[in-house]
Amino acid sequence: MMTVYKKAFQAGLKPDPALTVTEWSDCYRMLPQKSTAEPGKWRTSRTPFLKEIMDCLSPSSPVERVIFQKGSQLGGTECGNNWIGFIVHLCPGPLMCVQPTVETGKRWSRQRVAPMIESTPVLREVVKEPRERDSGNTVLSKEFPGGVMIITGANSAVGLRSMPVRFLFLDEIDGYPYDVEGEGDPVALAEKRVATFARRKVFLVSTPTIRGVSRIEREYEMSDQRKYFVPCPFCKHKQVLRWSHIVFERNSKGKLIPESVGYRCESCEKVIAEHHKTWMLENGEWQPTNPEGPANVAGFHLSSLYSPIGWKGWVDIVREFLAAQKNPIALKTWTNTILGECWEQEGETVDDIPLFNRREDYGPAVPMSAGILTAGVDIQDNRIEMEVVAWGRGEESWSMGYETFYGSPATPGVWEQLDEVLQEVWIHESGARLKIACVAIDTGGHFTKEAYAFVKPRQVRRVFGTKGINQQGRPIIGRPSLRNEAKVNLFPVGSDTCKETIYARLKIQEPGPGYMHFSMHHEEEYFRQLTAEKCVTRYVKGFPVRQWIKERPRNEMLDCRVYSMAALAILNVNLAAAVERLQQVKDEAATPQVSGGYKQNWITDWR
Repeated sequence: MMTVYKKAFQAGLKPDPALTVTEWSDCYRMLPQKSTAEPGKWRTSRTPFLKEIMDCLSPSSPVERVIFQKGSQLGGTECGNNWIGFIVHLCPGPLMCVQPTVETGKRWSRQRVAPMIESTPVLREVVKEPRERDSGNTVLSKEFPGGVMIITGANSAVGLRSMPVRFLFLDEIDGYPYDVEGEGDPVALAEKRVATFARRKVFLVSTPTIRGVSRIEREYEMSDQRKYFVPCPFCKHKQVLRWSHIVFERNSKGKLIPESVGYRCESCEKVIAEHHKTWMLENGEWQPTNPEGPANVAGFHLSSLYSPIGWKGWVDIVREFLAAQKNPIALKTWTNTILGECWEQEGETVDDIPLFNRREDYGPAVPMSAGILTAGVDIQDNRIEMEVVAWGRGEESWSMGYETFYGSPATPGVWEQLDEVLQEVWIHESGARLKIACVAIDTGGHFTKEAYAFVKPRQVRRVFGTKGINQQGRPIIGRPSLRNEAKVNLFPVGSDTCKETIYARLKIQEPGPGYMHFSMHHEEEYFRQLTAEKCVTRYVKGFPVRQWIKERPRNEMLDCRVYSMAALAILNVNLAAAVERLQQVKDEAATPQVSGGYKQNWITDWR
């Protein structure tokens, strides 16, 4: 036993290795075939802009906090994995890795960490096989000589305060909740874990989201704000690659001419072809643009314009931009993931009058371009509101109708009326007879018990209870829980996420993915309720949080659309296949009977 303590004491006295994370990666790191596009030996020369980031994570650097605001296809994930591998092999100590949720942490562990350990011999030697008895290697905890790696989610207060750590890896921090289980900001909670260590390192990484509430943007602005300057191959002037200098041409049909895509130098104004990018990256350098920032905080910003040849090309980026121009949701995603920049939220309200004026003449048959029906149900004190929505490719939607059932939800009569309508058969333009495939009912009001009683015997028909969660970044639908008095499947709904999606789609002007169609039969009140809320930024416990507030007293149609969208997410069907199947019905001039008994429902074929 004394020998074990002696070895542990000697390991604690051992100085940190002289190697940097970059040198370790080039020497030892192997990229697994199952999780990378270019398996084999790691080469920093492939992504030279990562060298300084990894060097700042090395023990020899005085930097304590490293901030990386980035786009996609830049090797940022592998950069963090290299740091983890370096710690496990040469610089052991307690390490915590935080993903947005515990579930994403488990997935990251299985898909990223485990393959890295398996494919890198020096890591395989120090981390035991999970199948070995008492190996200390589980999905959320991996022991190694001199240290342990804990993997948790930002949604778990218990995980964030589990133990003191020397190293802290906070990944995709813009996806973290702003308050975890009433205990405050998860980033602040996690950073308390490193407070007692003198030689600590904290690595914060994320794609940004919305300006003003983005965590990674706030962290980057409080750093020295380094940008990667690359030289022009013609005049050698060093500059930051910016989207405004990308040039391209389109043909007479409006399609992109790939060979025309290039980058116009801000100095000599010559157009640089992308094949020069490899040389430009090799000769680039990071320069701080905020020299007054803290000396121990290094911030890095990088867009996908720097992505190496063979990964994300300039032609691909331009194509994605052109495809996203008419869709605010796609343009936001492009801005966040390609430019690595925050989205400027515009028009936090939607005017109901233009929506009323663009009504269309369709129905009562379900349009040919739609393939599935869902319903959202909102419970009020003296009535029940419902909307039926038809969905097509790319979640293009048609509001098929809405109805109000007057009466107290405390009495059975109003629920019987609702049930009768939910079982109605809808005729599709192909001639097929459809029933509502899934129903999401709000159970969070004053009649929770009655809602549970209605839902429980009807779950076989995919009539489910839901509870709205007003929290930024929540998925549209979460894992169902049976932790309720009726033991029904209760689905958490990301209400804020649904509303953001709905409002963005209301701004789409041309039919296609995401576009929302409304019938001529819809009255003005429907549109007033659909646009009754607006999103504002408020400070909660010192942090900016986007919240939805009512501008009008009634917002039932917005809530119904939220729950109808949740019902679609519960189904998780292939909408394109559903539409194609009904098109085949029309082509074959057949009229299949689609039963309301879901053992015969086509949904099983569309997944």
